[in-house]
Amino acid sequence: MAKTRMINKNIGLAVLGIVGLLVTGVSCKRGHDNTGVEYAPQMYRPVGYEPYRQTGPNTVNPQGLNMRLPARGTVARPNYHTKFGSGANATTDLMIYNIPADSIGIAERVLTNPIPESEKIQAEGQVLYTRYCSHCHGQTGKGDGPVAKEYKGVPSYSADAYKTMNDGHIFHVITHGKGRMWPHGSQITPEDRWKIVQYVHKLQQG
Repeated sequence: MAKTRMINKNIGLAVLGIVGLLVTGVSCKRGHDNTGVEYAPQMYRPVGYEPYRQTGPNTVNPQGLNMRLPARGTVARPNYHTKFGSGANATTDLMIYNIPADSIGIAERVLTNPIPESEKIQAEGQVLYTRYCSHCHGQTGKGDGPVAKEYKGVPSYSADAYKTMNDGHIFHVITHGKGRMWPHGSQITPEDRWKIVQYVHKLQQG
């Protein structure tokens, strides 16, 4: 019985030795920089993947890129388009607003509202204005909101100097801020900013 166990043990060691030699031989043939058979792959492919790291084909992505579906509940960031110029010279470009904060004059010259005027857009603009602007500028744009009582200098849209503000000017100020007004570009999407612009034009007439 003991002799049988000894024989089985020797056979097992011999088999392991042969497998080791085969693996070593395969590795050597592939070059010194290639380890050959991958041992303990979890050590090389951790859970915390780097973006776009190639991890080999898998059930999620057969191409082997570390791409995953967006997390549940995330909000897609759509492509916004803005109309530059008018008439035959009008062009549409991807809404990446890169006019610098100190270049309001450029915004006044090149930006026009890409959203056609309508009662529906006016109503939506009023809701957005109430949400983001009325606390300073007041419900009717007279600069008499509750915040304006503490921080003086909030203008009235119907005053002479502000009656002529055009699309580009208003959009630029909402995006980058001006004077004591803080920028709202990170809080309000470009589309919603244009709706507010349209409603502000209505307040300018009041």
